[in-house]
Amino acid sequence: MAAGICVKHGLLSSKSWLYFTVHTKILPGSACVLRRASSASADNEKFCLDLVRSRDYDGFVCSLLLPEEARRSSLALRAFNVELAQVKDSVSQKTIGLMRMQFWKAAIEEIYRDEPPKQPISYELWRAVRKHYLTKRWLLRIITEREKDMDDRAYRNLQELESYSENTQSSLLYLLLECLGVKNVHADHAASHIGKAHGIVTCLRATLYHSSRRKVYLPMDICMLHGASQEDFIRGSREQSIRDVTYDIASQAHVHLEHARSFSNDVPPAATPAFLQTVVLEDYLQRVRRADFDVFQPSLQKRNPLLPIQLYLRSWKKTY
Repeated sequence: MAAGICVKHGLLSSKSWLYFTVHTKILPGSACVLRRASSASADNEKFCLDLVRSRDYDGFVCSLLLPEEARRSSLALRAFNVELAQVKDSVSQKTIGLMRMQFWKAAIEEIYRDEPPKQPISYELWRAVRKHYLTKRWLLRIITEREKDMDDRAYRNLQELESYSENTQSSLLYLLLECLGVKNVHADHAASHIGKAHGIVTCLRATLYHSSRRKVYLPMDICMLHGASQEDFIRGSREQSIRDVTYDIASQAHVHLEHARSFSNDVPPAATPAFLQTVVLEDYLQRVRRADFDVFQPSLQKRNPLLPIQLYLRSWKKTY
């Protein structure tokens, strides 16, 4: 971009600001324009922060523990992820949901043309893309996978759930690594497994909510293996067959966490802040085990008040 003021977006790059102050007289009203631009930027940032804090509290706390230069971009990415995740439950017709997904596909293309839509998350994503040169492929992959998930059906098998998790949660982690300036194959492998574990745990944690809406998304092959029907989940059964399904699914999430940690000696310390979500996943898996894999146990719906402290300690130790 040529040196000068980026009037189109109401923002100034540091290079443009230097040129502006050295070569231009401050005209009447210019200070007001700059204040409005700064205020709009702050409003966009606050919008993303509030959205993540209200809809993804664990991700919100993890973002706060990132280095300052990556924190705002992390919140933008998580807000983008939340926005897409809630489409499925917030629309009455699949067609409306697909239209919203198309909006985001077009928005990503416009962001990479430096023409972001006038929408808070789009502006914050544009800022993150410009700052960290984020890979467009990961953003589009998240949208495409969420779009396919609009079919509103149970996963046919565990591999299908893992694929969905890789394309959504792992892609988000790849982007967070880029925000941290990390390019490392071992970190990518760890991110892949952590993302899969995250997706599996999220599916388990949401079982009570989905069942209350007469929906079941748990892998059908595991349910059939243990003779657990969708109706069993819908009525909140706590029979052994339900516990066996939960055990198998939770065990697979644990396996992915262990695989991720097997790369820890080769993962650069700069990457570990992106993997703080492992604390959240580990906490849930421990609690579901103590509940004897009763996924409908009321205690599993409560937030662990010590989790922020545990996250801080893991951040301080620079481990995952």
